[in-house]
Parts: sequence; structure tokens; C-alpha cells
Amino acid sequence: MFDDWFAPGPEADDYWQKYETARGHSYKEALRGYAAQHIFAFDFYHLNRAAIGLLALPAGKSGHLEFGWLIGKGVPGYILLDKEPERWDVMSQFANGVFTSIGELIDTFTVKHPPTQPR
Repeated sequence: MFDDWFAPGPEADDYWQKYETARGHSYKEALRGYAAQHIFAFDFYHLNRAAIGLLALPAGKSGHLEFGWLIGKGVPGYILLDKEPERWDVMSQFANGVFTSIGELIDTFTVKHPPTQPR
């Protein structure tokens, strides 16, 4: 499991935007900057290592782009809903499965072994 991208916190993109805007950079210019290139390379490296993907909702634009990239690459991908969607989307069928609870996800991926009988 890889979850180091949580370290910068949920406002990381907002701070990056404020910083680059204060420097007079447009979004396109900021994307070519060292920080953006470095962070992208970090994320891309780890996406390339992924054997499975899980899009845990709610998720932002980056999460959906990364998930779509994984699915397009042929990596099995699953969606974990945080609640019943207000607006349904048929394109969720790109995923290999959709789960409505963490329990359902765990039950699906847990290999159940019957108890061994003493001899």
C-alpha cells in the first residue's frame, strides 16, 4: 500500500496555486515549474508501480484522472462510494467493481479459509 501523498495535506494544491499566482504565473506556466514537475514525477512513478487501484470517494479531479489512467493502462480498479451518489454515472462501469461500504470491499478481497479440524 502506498499512501504517502497524504503528507502534504488537503490544501497543498491551494497553496501551490496561491504561490504561483503571487509570482504572476498562469496555470499553464505553473505546470511547467519545478515543483509541479517534481510532484507529478513522484506521483507518476508510484502510479506505474500500482498493481491495483482504488478510487475512494469523495475524490478530486486528480484522483479521477489517476484512476482513469490506471484503468486505461489495464490495472484493475475499483470504486469505493462514501454514500449513495446523488447523480449516477454509467461510466463507473469502467471500474472492475463498485463498493458501497468498506465492509463490502474487505469481504470481497478477503480470502476466507474454513477452520481446520483437529486430527
